[in-house]
Amino acid sequence: MKTHSPLLLIAVGVISFGALFAAGCSKTETPASTPVATTTVGTEIDDTVVTAGVKSALLADADIKSFDFQVETRKGEVQLSGFALNQSQIDRAIELARAVKGVKNVDNKLGLKGAPTSVGVGVDDGIVTARVKAAFMNDPDIKSVDVSVATRKGEVQLSGFVNDQKQMDRAVVVARAVENVTSVSNEMSIKK
Repeated sequence: MKTHSPLLLIAVGVISFGALFAAGCSKTETPASTPVATTTVGTEIDDTVVTAGVKSALLADADIKSFDFQVETRKGEVQLSGFALNQSQIDRAIELARAVKGVKNVDNKLGLKGAPTSVGVGVDDGIVTARVKAAFMNDPDIKSVDVSVATRKGEVQLSGFVNDQKQMDRAVVVARAVENVTSVSNEMSIKK
């Protein structure tokens, strides 16, 4: 009989538990009148792997190497959002994302940065992003983990997959009410 190292068994158990726990934590109860597409734990894990693969591909590419992109995945559909330096960077990001195993479709929600920002503006944008995320966490109608927030010169870009139009509209209203937000770009999609 073949025996396995206790450390190997513990590592496999911890990884399995962590993946199931992470997938389970993203579930919320929804009213019976709100039809929401369901995903399985396996789909959640697959989407997490796809997201990680796309992020790795973007960071590894010499032409992109950007932390300015958000990557969300829902049932193999990847949504890219955030800000790029130029159109060729957007095109390359889409190409890289499509090449990742498990990607069924790429939804491009990337915008152009425009002129470079100063350190002060960059810091201010970080504060605005943090305030918007905090406002989402404090709002019972918004599932804050579903919405990604990126800010550029006070313009807030919201992306990700939300349950319904009501949640999407509420996120826009809450973001607009945050101090120093100059405009809100809605790049969110409703879960299929």
